[in-house]
Amino acid sequence: MTPAEFRQKLSLPYEAKVAHAIIRAWEFYDRMNGEVFCSVGGLDSITLLAFLRREVAKDIPGASVSVLEDKSIQAVHQTFNNFILLKPLKSKAQVLREFGYPVISKEKAGKIQLLQNPTAKNSTVRHAIMTGETGKLGGYKHSAQMRLAQKWLNLFGGPENQNYGTHYQTAPFKVSNRCCYYMKERPCELYAKTSGRKPYMGLMASEGGQRAKALTLHGCNYYGKTVSRSCPFAIFSRQDLLRLALDLNVPVPKVYGRIEQKEDGTLYTTRAQRTGCSMCGFGIHLEKRPHRFDRLRADNYNEWKFWMYTMGWGQVLDYIGVEWENEWSTADTAGQ
Repeated sequence: MTPAEFRQKLSLPYEAKVAHAIIRAWEFYDRMNGEVFCSVGGLDSITLLAFLRREVAKDIPGASVSVLEDKSIQAVHQTFNNFILLKPLKSKAQVLREFGYPVISKEKAGKIQLLQNPTAKNSTVRHAIMTGETGKLGGYKHSAQMRLAQKWLNLFGGPENQNYGTHYQTAPFKVSNRCCYYMKERPCELYAKTSGRKPYMGLMASEGGQRAKALTLHGCNYYGKTVSRSCPFAIFSRQDLLRLALDLNVPVPKVYGRIEQKEDGTLYTTRAQRTGCSMCGFGIHLEKRPHRFDRLRADNYNEWKFWMYTMGWGQVLDYIGVEWENEWSTADTAGQ
């Protein structure tokens, strides 16, 4: 499937997308001789596991670093049979202390990490992040995508001031995008290697960012020399996913609330729209209150207090302009 064909399939009707997902899931299952598993986290991949067990094979294992998820998501994981619990290579606290905080987005956090850790080897990339000028390797073109947005340069460009004569701020904390690697990605890679099984993943291009780029380039199913994976829901929108979750009667973890329908027919979850690790800050600046940390406060005050004060997340949120300390009404976070 070419990138153009992939983009065209994004506009297919719901029924056609589900049929396409069944074909791609079976294609991968047959190609891997049934040696597969489903990588499971939140609602998207819980729906994927239910879908695979109905449409492909009832014995497809689920695997998850479940301990990283919200308690209500862990509870749903425990309802599945043939479900493997994986361990993170490092704890959440270890990752924050060693590498830094996951803020803004995975892609932007990676750029900030480079700015905060300058070396001779990454000087060309840092220059592109600061200016958009790609140099010889990039054909001396200007890349708006490569340059960090001015808002974030103002807050995190400080280490480069001496090179550009600017007066950007230097954040009093480290930023990193390495959390997912040590806590989720690598454990799943190791499970795949030791078990000989290849993963189904609940990724969708509609989520944007690096996932959209990778899925558009490689399509739903990817077969590489060292890595093979299937993303049957790659062309799904959020609406498609929620509709399928309802069709399959998927158990919805409490953190999401319920799946309901607006007057215009749009489906939504009454609490969290997305979830991740309880200390993940990717996209937090885009959320309206009550945001994910408000919900954590309502659901698990002691954990919220630990991340905000002991581990310094409050300082990080203050720095990027996200309110958190004034308590939000628990009635607003209850998702009744």
